[in-house]
Amino acid sequence: MNCNSQPFFPGAHTRAPPSYEVLKEEHEVSVLGGPQSSMQERTTVINIQAETAVPDHIVWSLFNTLFFNPCCLGFVAFAYSVKSRDRKMAGDVIGAQTYGSTAKCLNIWALVLGLLITIGTIIAVIVIVVTTVNHPPGGY
Repeated sequence: MNCNSQPFFPGAHTRAPPSYEVLKEEHEVSVLGGPQSSMQERTTVINIQAETAVPDHIVWSLFNTLFFNPCCLGFVAFAYSVKSRDRKMAGDVIGAQTYGSTAKCLNIWALVLGLLITIGTIIAVIVIVVTTVNHPPGGY
């Protein structure tokens, strides 16, 4: 290295640019890479499973509970949906899938029965209105 003394701020007292010198040791380290060791590198692989998507059908169950609730099937489906969500939070994927599939089946039945009852009621009202308009009570 150059033994000339230079001020703390180069160029502050002199107008000449400072001279830079590459150290031989630094150059050799960068060319060689890093320290070489005779030991093999050990690697550890950790597999983290992504959270499995287990549908709990809680929104569908809530909808069926509020609007289509024949024989309380919507309410029972809602209870199974909550159980499915609890099992999923506890890490029991199999239990969550079991409760979720039961909630799905109950939701399907609640929806189908609710729609059949609604359509049947509409048809019954139409038939009653049409028959009373065509055949008034007391008759002619």
